[in-house]
Amino acid sequence: MASPVITIYTDGSSLGNPGAGGYGVVLISGVHRKELSAGFRLTTNNRMELMAVCVALEALKFEGSDVTIYSDSKYVVDAVSKGWVFGWARKGFTGKKNPDLWMRFLAIYRRHNVRFVWVKGHAETVENNRCDTLAVAAANGVNLLEDTGYQPE
Repeated sequence: MASPVITIYTDGSSLGNPGAGGYGVVLISGVHRKELSAGFRLTTNNRMELMAVCVALEALKFEGSDVTIYSDSKYVVDAVSKGWVFGWARKGFTGKKNPDLWMRFLAIYRRHNVRFVWVKGHAETVENNRCDTLAVAAANGVNLLEDTGYQPE
């Protein structure tokens, strides 16, 4: 059986940095579509951008999937595409922010064939805009979760 081809759009948002935040995800595989989102009481924009990617990859049902992730986060896209995160991991993430989420990302990233594509935020990418709507709505929600990995500076 061929590996599924999955398209993922992600976005994160915070209402203050730090502040309440949320992520939004749209997963598309053939005719199937799934949206995910959650909001947190205290977090940062970069944490939500990265958490969106982690949650999206963790939602995949089949290992070895061919995945294209569209994100407007240079923080996430550049860290992976330029290989920085792999160097950070070799050095134990010393001095780097969000090591908990980067370790979570690497654990799931290695199970799939993942390619990142940066898209301009708040532009004409329909699904990225949908992710932004989901993220902002989640951040404005009433039952916000605790981002247990958030560490104030």
